[in-house]
Amino acid sequence: MTHDHDLVLRPTPAQTGAALNPPSRRPAATPHGGASRRVTTGRNGGDLVVETLAGLGATTVFGLPGQHALGMFDALRRSDLAYVGLRVENNAGFAADAYGRITGEAAPLLLSTGPGALTSLAALQEAAAASAPVLAISSQIPRAGLGGGRHGYLHELPDQAASFRGVVKSVHTVRTQSQIPSAIAAAWKSALTVPHGPVWVEIPQDVLLDRTSLPVVTALDATPEKLVPRPELTAVAADVLSRAARPAIIAGGGVVRADASGELLALAERLNAPVVTTFGGKGAFPWEHPLSLQSWLEDRHTTDFLEDADVLLVIGSGLGELSSNYHTFKPRGRLIQIEADLGKLESNHPALGIHADARLALQALLETVEERADEGAADRVREVLGKVRDRIAAQELALEQHVLASVRRALPIGSPSFWDMTILAYWAWSAFDAKSPNAMHSAQGAGGLGYGFPAALGAAAADRTRPVLAVSGDGGALYSIAELATARQYDLDVTWLIVDDGGYGILREYMTDAFGQATATELTRPDYVALAESFGVPGVRTTPETLAADLAKALSEPGPSVVVLPAVLRMFAPTHLG
Repeated sequence: MTHDHDLVLRPTPAQTGAALNPPSRRPAATPHGGASRRVTTGRNGGDLVVETLAGLGATTVFGLPGQHALGMFDALRRSDLAYVGLRVENNAGFAADAYGRITGEAAPLLLSTGPGALTSLAALQEAAAASAPVLAISSQIPRAGLGGGRHGYLHELPDQAASFRGVVKSVHTVRTQSQIPSAIAAAWKSALTVPHGPVWVEIPQDVLLDRTSLPVVTALDATPEKLVPRPELTAVAADVLSRAARPAIIAGGGVVRADASGELLALAERLNAPVVTTFGGKGAFPWEHPLSLQSWLEDRHTTDFLEDADVLLVIGSGLGELSSNYHTFKPRGRLIQIEADLGKLESNHPALGIHADARLALQALLETVEERADEGAADRVREVLGKVRDRIAAQELALEQHVLASVRRALPIGSPSFWDMTILAYWAWSAFDAKSPNAMHSAQGAGGLGYGFPAALGAAAADRTRPVLAVSGDGGALYSIAELATARQYDLDVTWLIVDDGGYGILREYMTDAFGQATATELTRPDYVALAESFGVPGVRTTPETLAADLAKALSEPGPSVVVLPAVLRMFAPTHLG
């Protein structure tokens, strides 16, 4: 998916602060630290970083400056890269994650050493779980301090890279200026080779600050490798699918990331195979299509239907906890799994495993799979969806369904939405029609709080032609309040819906069900409307009855806005507990 490079953000120096100030307004030295006291003129190691990023095709970077990273940030003002500065490193990571999901490009994330770097870990875990391409570039303590000794540098860690090796796809440590372009190019290629994911580059402070005599970095070749399916495997899969009596398809996030929705639709229609999308695969298949089982994976009726398939094709999903109705799914038929992440291939169920990019594998299947007649497939889909509707209708959840429908009515088709870990998001995983691929995103990969609003800011930075919706509960919103300043500073077109139920609503529900009462779930919270207005962001308090109109109005007006809905929502009953 591409975006218009003419629409990148070019904040003014007054907006961005010291990182982009002209030389006459920059301080002569930083107040603390050894190497950081040296002031260089002309190009330095930081210039090699930004020149490399520009040469690779980057246009926008996210981040937050810190003492050891000032060489990179000083170089930004000599570049054409647009900078979006957030207030918390973890939120900057979420913004970069969303930028990568929306554009399909590697999103540069510039961070400082130690605490700044470590604060990004939760965001990088989400990017890894969701296969979002994030290129994190952190400073390090000066080279003299590397190697695990205890030299007492500010922000020093014995082995900073060790904190990231279990989270990101690859780690690249730079020790000289000549290594910078190659290390960043290798990381870029790693981030964009399927499965996409976050990568880590760290560069010592003195390497960034020292003057460089190296020539200006121009275009680099970091073309990601293609993950092509083995033809003997796709031939077997096509034959098995062609002869199936009751085939079905589970489409995961890998279909969306590979931009393979068209191929999925063609294959499903040729096979007359019902399709259910995982929560990460929302929008991969038309919601109202006669073969669409939608996304009701947390429902036993759907689970039973999938178990009854004699051939089940799983594309771009590892069938993890959420995609398997909490591991209660036990397929009885032949399983074919197409998966780009080798670690997920057959990790939960034995299958004919095809290690490949989803789009390339689907194209190979379409070349040989035979058309299959099945006049009853659509009837079986309607029967399952009818049972699901009846089960939900019996639980007196009209408020929740009304609220979700109001959000759908207000959100323009094609506008992306970003959902925090909150009850309305859990409803949306199963019941929300994304309308188009790559339009609905949540933190369901790693499951951390605080994702929705900063991620929406990153999406708005990627494309200013359409509004973006963020949805949070009041608990998750408190993780991201500081980014109201970011939204205002860069005039990002994000409407933030905060469902205020006075606490961690889903944990309150879980604890009450499990223990009879909830502990540590109730929150003292601010007046979110007044708080938004204190940042210069318009805010409105709404009701379930006025939500659709208030949300549509906020989304239609340019710039950031906040809509607060005081409401206590409930989840539908689970079906995986026996």
